[in-house]
Amino acid sequence: MSYSPYPRWQPWQQGRGLPQPWGGPTAPSMRASHADRERAVDVLRAGYGEGRLEKPEFDRRVARAYEARTVGELALLVADLPQGPVPHTAPAVPAVFLPAHRARVNGKAVAAAVCGGLCLVTFGLTGIPAVVLGHAARAEIARTGEEGDGLALTGLALGWLANAAWAVLMFLSFALALASG
Repeated sequence: MSYSPYPRWQPWQQGRGLPQPWGGPTAPSMRASHADRERAVDVLRAGYGEGRLEKPEFDRRVARAYEARTVGELALLVADLPQGPVPHTAPAVPAVFLPAHRARVNGKAVAAAVCGGLCLVTFGLTGIPAVVLGHAARAEIARTGEEGDGLALTGLALGWLANAAWAVLMFLSFALALASG
């Protein structure tokens, strides 16, 4: 009887209670390529880096990986390790401590409020842009759900007040011009 280094049954066969080989399209008795050996060594390095293997065990397994002749032998070397680095999950943070989601403030609403505020400084010249921007901002806010409705209303109110003041001023100056002659 000739000596064989392998038992009659292969350790990667189903139902033997031993670790199963890597999954994949290759058969366990297929000869291992250099790339197969390097992939197995990469998995061993990842396991060592994560603290799953001690240095002597890592060195033994790497040496056996480079001597392996079949994919099945390589599979047995990495069967008790994850197939690469395990992603580290961040600890769960309670929702109370997470930053609150804030909707974006509409830019036209900000511009309407600024123009409305400048009506006092510019003697009402920015009143018309404040009204136009305020109405456009309110329409966009209703459509997109952005923040800034209060700013748009502020710009609208100040803009309409400035326009009304200009209308009253123009009416009074016209009435005085008619009355004087």
